[in-house]
Amino acid sequence: MRNINPKPLPQIGIAEMAMEVEAAAAERTVMCLLTDPDDTPLGQFMYLPQHTTTLQLQQIVNRLLQNEEKMPYTFYIENKELNEALGVYAEKKKISVEKVLKIVYQPQAIFRIRPVNRCSATIAGHSEAVLSVAFSPDGQQLASGSGDTTVRIWDLNTQTPLYTCSGHKNWVLCIAWSADGKYLVSGSKSGELQCWDPQTGKPSGNPLIGHKKWITGISWEPVHLAAPCRRFVSAGKDGDARIWDITLKKCVMSLTGHTLAITCVKWGGDGFIYTGSQDCTIKVWETTQGKLIRELKGHGHWVNTLALSTEYVLRTGAYDHTGKKQYSSPEEMKKAALERYNKMKGKAPERLVSGSDDFTMFLWEPFVSKQPKARMTGHQQLVNHVYFSPDGQWIASASFDSSVRIWNGTTGKFFGVLRGHVGPVYQISWSADSGLLLSGSKDSTLKVWDIRTMKLKQDLPGHADEVYAVDWSPDGEKVASGGKDRVLKLWMG
Repeated sequence: MRNINPKPLPQIGIAEMAMEVEAAAAERTVMCLLTDPDDTPLGQFMYLPQHTTTLQLQQIVNRLLQNEEKMPYTFYIENKELNEALGVYAEKKKISVEKVLKIVYQPQAIFRIRPVNRCSATIAGHSEAVLSVAFSPDGQQLASGSGDTTVRIWDLNTQTPLYTCSGHKNWVLCIAWSADGKYLVSGSKSGELQCWDPQTGKPSGNPLIGHKKWITGISWEPVHLAAPCRRFVSAGKDGDARIWDITLKKCVMSLTGHTLAITCVKWGGDGFIYTGSQDCTIKVWETTQGKLIRELKGHGHWVNTLALSTEYVLRTGAYDHTGKKQYSSPEEMKKAALERYNKMKGKAPERLVSGSDDFTMFLWEPFVSKQPKARMTGHQQLVNHVYFSPDGQWIASASFDSSVRIWNGTTGKFFGVLRGHVGPVYQISWSADSGLLLSGSKDSTLKVWDIRTMKLKQDLPGHADEVYAVDWSPDGEKVASGGKDRVLKLWMG
């Protein structure tokens, strides 16, 4: 067999590459088809030399996509990451030369987040269980809500309590930061909401009264749609969602229509509100008059959890993973947030994933179809929490079956299962680069998983009891956790 030694791929254009390829047909080649995660092919199939590496594949993809800024990519064949030359892979898997090898390319973050591996502080303060923890959009502040009826804001530099926000009459069930970082809202088991100024720890205004039963979720209007942030939506066990304006200090719209408790609410990047309920439906609302515009049906039991493909960029608004940039005006912040949102979303529609007591999940594109894009099955118990990775490429789901499952964020196809917890998994959180996933469980541990290898990266024992709440800071540097043992723990890399 004659052996042609082709030029290294980086130096050749696509037309020349095709000529090279023809000349190399007698050489040992592999017939490949590159596709994006949604199965859309990138050009025609091509013959690539067996010694083609993933680095050369990256160069081919960058050239075919005509990327001005060169992007790093990961490559997958049949849901497994490609880590070797094509020929080595083909030989290992005994792939016939006549067969087209489908290679899926996925863009990676340009930065890397280190896994957290040690507890840097255990902070006492709450006198009952910690039920929620949340970092501010820039990652510089941390808040927690507790069964002791208080919200606490913590000083991350000294790792001590900064403010104790008192005023609720019952357990604080949920907390949410506005994407501009100016406000923190908390909702309690008594049904009242309270807005706080994180700079002083003082309430901004009186409690917001309207819900007849406890608060199950809070979501702010994205900052790229309105800056400074003024409106948020709350969901209640009473079956209503309410839109509040913190400047007017009152409820401006009631979203009524669910026949049972609303369990979760999300304010999407296109301006619509999504509510999931124990009546087994998901409803979509517009936010100028509060009209119901769509209903998504399919679940056979309570909807427990919703997540948006754009959720991470909505949460962080104008702040990137460095969290350092200061904005001189709300308009400047709105513009930066809109750029980040459009870049993350690309041309694809905003996607929604729902998890249910019926053990299943659905992937939806609510403005493309009322029908789900995919039904995702595999969990053996109820699905408690779902979350898209920051880049929207993965969906993670946490279940009472003690496992975490990973799915393709575009197609909903099952990718793999992460086993290691020995109790229900309550909450999950992604690292900013989409490479690592954090989980907190009834088994009293946190675990950090590596998505590329689908293996446990770090086991983090330390809590004395169930871990109810976990959050990974948007700057990637720290993790916070809280639970039944009443302490807040901070973890660092």
